[in-house]
Amino acid sequence: MNAPAKLRPEVISLGCRLNIAESEQMKAMLADAGDVVVVNSCAVTAEAVRQTRQAIRKARRARPDARLIVTGCAADIERDAIAAMPEVDGLVANTQKLDPRAWNTPRAEAPPPPTRTRAFIAVQNGCDHSCTFCVIPQGRGASRSMSVDAVQRTVEHHLALGAKEIVLTGVDLTSWGHDLPGEPGLGVLVGHLLDAFPRMPRLRLSSLDGVEIDDQLFELLAGEERVMPHCHLSLQHGHDLILKRMKRRHSRAQAVEQVAALKARRPEISIGADLIAGFPTETDEHHAANLSIIEECDVVHGHIFPYSPRPNTPAARMPQVDRLVIKQRAAELRNAVGRRRAAWLESLVGESLAVLAERDGTGYAPSFARVRLPDGTPAGSLLHVTPADLEGGLLI
Repeated sequence: MNAPAKLRPEVISLGCRLNIAESEQMKAMLADAGDVVVVNSCAVTAEAVRQTRQAIRKARRARPDARLIVTGCAADIERDAIAAMPEVDGLVANTQKLDPRAWNTPRAEAPPPPTRTRAFIAVQNGCDHSCTFCVIPQGRGASRSMSVDAVQRTVEHHLALGAKEIVLTGVDLTSWGHDLPGEPGLGVLVGHLLDAFPRMPRLRLSSLDGVEIDDQLFELLAGEERVMPHCHLSLQHGHDLILKRMKRRHSRAQAVEQVAALKARRPEISIGADLIAGFPTETDEHHAANLSIIEECDVVHGHIFPYSPRPNTPAARMPQVDRLVIKQRAAELRNAVGRRRAAWLESLVGESLAVLAERDGTGYAPSFARVRLPDGTPAGSLLHVTPADLEGGLLI
């Protein structure tokens, strides 16, 4: 009689790119852990917490005999509620999730994650700011940076295994270096990596806080071919009064001027933005400003978040906007981004694009436009294609 197949550990990742990068490391660290399921949770919104609970229940139904462990932001911020779920066997604190001792593994340190077509590298964690709507510092702690040498070793590992694009990520990526000797800016790290790896084809940055983009980083975004022309900004809103109540550190005018300066230097750069709909006290006038900044900054990659009050945050104590109004305003923001994005993608039809092929038959242009590739295109290949059409949000 054949022995039953050994069940492999599974890591279910929710939320941000940083969680995705950390989940890959946990998969490698827990490779020999047996019948274990880990839910790497998110708590950025009430909806994220709902999805975390849903993922926990689904995982338990799929693997009823597995040991089910929850980590991530919800495991800290919603600790008592998550621990009380009957499906959950245990919690691992967010700050300890990459420590092998928390998982009783024989490893001395977390191994580098396996290499994908694009390698996500978490160079920064935590946040020192206190935006009034944000719960993430409660789950991630203070800002802390990976050293230049450690980042270089990790990048070298991925490039040696065939990664064609390095993606630097973090909770507050542009605060990288503030806790290191000399307080270097993120531009120092990016410049160092470009010099250290002259044959690295592509380097991409995840979400940036515009007020922290230093001069060197701006120059690299505006003029370095290997730094992808794709800038995702943590705008959050388009009206100055709401930005002030959010305790953001930039004004609408500063954001608009920064985008204009980038586009003047590098016209092909695509702009992404995080925007919150229905922040407490938001009026129709404020919402109109939120809509108009999409046009003014030419936002084609939009992450729209309907506001939801998070525990122990100042915004939760402010006068709230009706939930139906929030839902309607979020839909209007998504539609506005959708129109800008459709026009932008249409403008790329007939243009020659350098595309990095993924495993699912699609690939990403430098501007992060997604392209459906010919059947049989090998994953990890860099090729030049000329899209002939647009279908379902994909260049064909």
